[in-house]
Amino acid sequence: MAAEQPVASGAPLDMTHSPSVLVIIVTWNKKRFVLDLLKSLDALDYPSDTIDVLVVDNASNDGTAEAIASKFADVHIVRNERNLGGSGGFNTGLSWAFQQSDKHYKYLWLLDNDVLVHRKALSELVAILERKEDVAVAGSTMMQMDFPWRINEMGGFVDRGSGALILNRHLEEVPGWRGRPLNELLAGECDLTGHLMACRPYMDTDYVAAASLLVRADVAKEAGLWKDLFIHFDDVEWCLRIGRMGWRVVASARSIIWHLSAVAKVPTWVLYYDNRNVLYLLEEHGADPAAIRRIMRRILIKSVYYSIIGKPDLGRLHVESVQDFLAGRTGKKDISPVLQYRPNKDAEDIFLDPSIRRILIPWSVNLQATGLQEPLVRAARKRTDLEVHFLMSDGRKQIYMLPMQKSVILPGMKPLRWYYYLRYSRQYDLLLQSDYMPLTCLSFIGREIMFVNDEGFCRRSGTTWKGLISSLFEFIGNLRLLNKYE
Repeated sequence: MAAEQPVASGAPLDMTHSPSVLVIIVTWNKKRFVLDLLKSLDALDYPSDTIDVLVVDNASNDGTAEAIASKFADVHIVRNERNLGGSGGFNTGLSWAFQQSDKHYKYLWLLDNDVLVHRKALSELVAILERKEDVAVAGSTMMQMDFPWRINEMGGFVDRGSGALILNRHLEEVPGWRGRPLNELLAGECDLTGHLMACRPYMDTDYVAAASLLVRADVAKEAGLWKDLFIHFDDVEWCLRIGRMGWRVVASARSIIWHLSAVAKVPTWVLYYDNRNVLYLLEEHGADPAAIRRIMRRILIKSVYYSIIGKPDLGRLHVESVQDFLAGRTGKKDISPVLQYRPNKDAEDIFLDPSIRRILIPWSVNLQATGLQEPLVRAARKRTDLEVHFLMSDGRKQIYMLPMQKSVILPGMKPLRWYYYLRYSRQYDLLLQSDYMPLTCLSFIGREIMFVNDEGFCRRSGTTWKGLISSLFEFIGNLRLLNKYE
């Protein structure tokens, strides 16, 4: 690598000879999002004649490719015959870039299909790589689209002992931005160094997400294609691989994008990939066998947790993630469909079900946020036999969410709580549980459980004590899997 040139970090970059950039976007059935992204790319302050855009369509069936071709004639589109996930999609895009002998792209800009980019997002990343010759990868600061004043991550680090991703400046708010709409922030200034304490223009990290990742094209070719993990941890592994080659990976505080936050995403089948792929990542990049066995044990414990709260199918996926890692299986897994969610507006049908006469709603469920208050009130007006209780924890401030609310108190002391769980086991016909914050042992209270989030609900069978004992015996048997890893 050449020696770094002494260029002032704050000096404006000469755009008269802007390096050529290929933008690579992978999409699957997110037509509206990718069209919004392409529109935001048109507003970049980077010379358009030096940018090419490639969209890899992972066999979408919502008309994505047709809509792009109709509205953005200059965009290159490659259609995969099946959904190859993020790993396969970006590998398709990278392979296409490597084969363009008539194009000499200096940089490749990898983008998620559901982001919006600030007009300076690209130019600020290019400026770093142009000035810092030992940096191969530069990523944007990712803001939350649903809370546009809140940082989701400014790059991140990998805890090789636990497998956790440590998101830099996660959930930190930008002073003065709270309450400002996204379109206003997109059009405004984007330098966070003047807003955040101890914030440099860029900082070294283990990885930056491929939600917005700029990489030197020659380094990308030398590093090779992504590991076939289907989704999740694939961009992290690639960054660690490039870092192991001797290059720096940095996150910019002056390049900003907005991305849908994970807070509103309900964990479903993706948990399989999260757990399997982190094991591959750690094995490849420096974790010792004892740490990997410890993480496998933690994954197996989580399988019991999901069984206890009433989601045994997700618990089984945790076990399969460990089994498949030990068997060396990568790529896409044929996962049996998990139970489907229905829109919250349909919940009144559930509340009118004559088999449901007693409903328990814990404090963790926000009836206003989920939109469930109105259908529940309507059902209660129609049914005189419907009994609805609101569960409060002892010591918590009382929360009122229903007219004429009837509250019950969950004891604060653990022995008394367990007595409550035993006494009222399956005494309610329906228990509402928040997908974002399920209360573990409460699942024994309901004959059925209605898991809810801000968008939808899913009706499941309640947890039984017999099921708990079965899960514990299965967990003990699964611990033998740890002996297979050396």
